[in-house]
Amino acid sequence: MCYHVHVKVTVDTNILYQALCSRIGASYAILQLVRSGDLQLAISVPVFEEYRDVLSRPYVLRAAGLVRADADAVLEFIALAGMPTPIDFLWRPNLKDESDNMFVELAVASGSDYLITRNRRHYSIGNALLFDSFEVVTPAAFLTEWRKQHG
Repeated sequence: MCYHVHVKVTVDTNILYQALCSRIGASYAILQLVRSGDLQLAISVPVFEEYRDVLSRPYVLRAAGLVRADADAVLEFIALAGMPTPIDFLWRPNLKDESDNMFVELAVASGSDYLITRNRRHYSIGNALLFDSFEVVTPAAFLTEWRKQHG
């Protein structure tokens, strides 16, 4: 019997970038958990468009050693594996970087358990992380917690 734990995650673009650049890091391992069905990846139209924009940039493709078709294949995988989530409200956490707000909106709307990012400080207001419905974690911290709970 195949058993999958359905932990929902919202993933910042920097995680996808890192996963494409290195197959030995935590970011890559997180995408493998999505691929295996152990994690549900929340996506929304704005977040998917952000992924497409960043992963299509020539310097990103060069850094990852990919061509555009490779990036398109990753995006197709995300579109198929992701859990589409409509954002029916315009609640804004008012983060320093406006583009980070869409990830918080997605995490809230999807009921994500975690927002995974390499830049936790981007998701603070003042010096505090103010989100009660999900945890903002680095890829390494997420994997540590995952392994404690799931072996």
